[in-house]
Amino acid sequence: MRAFLGVVLTAWLTLLAGQPAFAEKRVALVIGNSAYRNVAKLSNPTNDAAAVASMFKSAGFDTVESRLNLTVGELRKTLRDFGNRSRDADVAVVYYAGHGIELDGTNYLIPVDATLETDADVLDETLPLDRVLFAVEPAKQLRLVILDACRDNPFAKNMKRTIASRAIGRGLAKVEPSSPNTMIAFAAKAGSTASDGDSKNSPFAAALVNHLTKPGLDLRKAFGFVRDDVLKATGNAQEPFVYGSLGGNDVTLVPAAPVPPAAASTDQDATMQRNYEFALQVGTKPVWDAFIEKYPSGFFTALAKAQRDKLAAEAARIEATNKAKAAQDEQARLAVEGAKAAEQAKAAEQAKAAEKARVAAELAKKAEEAKVAEAERAKAAAEAKLAEAERAKAAVKAAEEAKAAEAARLKAAEVEKEPAAKRGSESKIAALTPPADQSDQPKAIDLPRSLQAELRRVGCNTGAVDGNWNAASQRSLDLFNKHTGMKLEVKVASVDALDVVRSKTTRVCPLICDHGFKADGDRCTKITCRAGYEVGDDNTCEKIETKKPTAKREEPRVQRDKAERGKLESTPSKPQASGQIFCTGQGCRPVGKGCSIQVVRPGAPGYVSGASGQIEVCN
Repeated sequence: MRAFLGVVLTAWLTLLAGQPAFAEKRVALVIGNSAYRNVAKLSNPTNDAAAVASMFKSAGFDTVESRLNLTVGELRKTLRDFGNRSRDADVAVVYYAGHGIELDGTNYLIPVDATLETDADVLDETLPLDRVLFAVEPAKQLRLVILDACRDNPFAKNMKRTIASRAIGRGLAKVEPSSPNTMIAFAAKAGSTASDGDSKNSPFAAALVNHLTKPGLDLRKAFGFVRDDVLKATGNAQEPFVYGSLGGNDVTLVPAAPVPPAAASTDQDATMQRNYEFALQVGTKPVWDAFIEKYPSGFFTALAKAQRDKLAAEAARIEATNKAKAAQDEQARLAVEGAKAAEQAKAAEQAKAAEKARVAAELAKKAEEAKVAEAERAKAAAEAKLAEAERAKAAVKAAEEAKAAEAARLKAAEVEKEPAAKRGSESKIAALTPPADQSDQPKAIDLPRSLQAELRRVGCNTGAVDGNWNAASQRSLDLFNKHTGMKLEVKVASVDALDVVRSKTTRVCPLICDHGFKADGDRCTKITCRAGYEVGDDNTCEKIETKKPTAKREEPRVQRDKAERGKLESTPSKPQASGQIFCTGQGCRPVGKGCSIQVVRPGAPGYVSGASGQIEVCN
């Protein structure tokens, strides 16, 4: 029972090893807009979407969602749902076929219900390409957006311009993804249009189906083949283009089929060859039988079978030779003993048959020997061919290494030719650039900064646009809610809030100006009054009133009043004894005999400013 379980386990592991295994989770969203309601319909986007969706399903993608002829609301919801599915995916792909438009350097996808009578309608009725990039952003390893939307746009031809200087491009504008491992493929390079095609599919979609999901093919090479096919199909009129960058390793949508390790195969062949040489040294039929049983197939198995057949032929030859010799001996014995003619004839016939068998055995032996020799020659030829292949492989590898070394040398030479100042600035920029985030989670789009900028556009944010969602930003969004009747969550910056604010094309929050200024559209202008008027507290012009000057009475001085009264206010003191000290502003001295000290109030006769207010009175 244990042996049976071991056989079953071995067979199961072998089966698993033979199946291709894709560890990454891959999700795809395919959109085809053909049935436009306000312009002529496109014939191929729905067909292209069906072909691309079938390609992704055949490639083994975990989830492939195909949506056709979406309105602006359906397109927004579809991208939101796909963004949720991308959170636990390794590879996320969005393919869009339909109309697109470029306005002031920003690309937009056009849903089927768009009217786009004016350039301002683009902000309300379409979705920016950034919204698609936001949907694929959570994927861990690869984010791919394919736009077959560079067709000649009828909306742009009939659209009215609200601002004459506003730019509406031909085709789509060049993009530079800010996230790593992100690629954006255009059906035609920036500023040019793509052909919808005369057949069932556009030239770009047909080339994608042929090359994009080839197992083990790097994406950059795949899009290179797509470019070649489209140029050939359109007579060099349309050139697809890819924006973004990937790392040095190959990036594939479908991994290559697993190949058995070369080392294991080489070790098995070496063991088989060594056992063959051991069996050849023994050279017996039981040994060859054991070898063939252990190795039922293979090049050395064929050699072993030839060696075993050679031994069998040699044994048959020896047996036939012995029989022929015995028959000849019997014939000679009968002749010597004078046997009857019939017995001698029978013995002669047997001897003849035995000789014939011996000759046949000799021929069979030679034939088997020829087979063994031919097998040995085939073995030598195979070994020589294998050695030649190894040499060719080594030569190719050496050539690639030499080519890489030459490219590195040329690049180093170009760097040396650059001015020293340029090299120094580049090194300084490189030193200031933070290293890329190597975690599994990709770097997210700066959603708070985008929402702050949109709130400022509609007049609800007067703070800084710095990506810091602080209390001031929350108050700005709360102000937006009050003036629009919305109930958006203000504590965090969300995609829903960004979509709602972006949908507003005019000012939402009223313009508040400082004192002395008034609102003039989206700006505050200074209030100017005519001569004789000035800006009042309520920001209106008021007449300037002139005030008459008033005379000020001088307050009477205490000293003058006391002088006019002429009264000496003094306090007599009793005469002091001799030796009493009397101090004035000039110093201190003894009081004279028969003299006394009197106190004089300020302002009275005899008072000296700065003195002590005392005088010496002598009789």
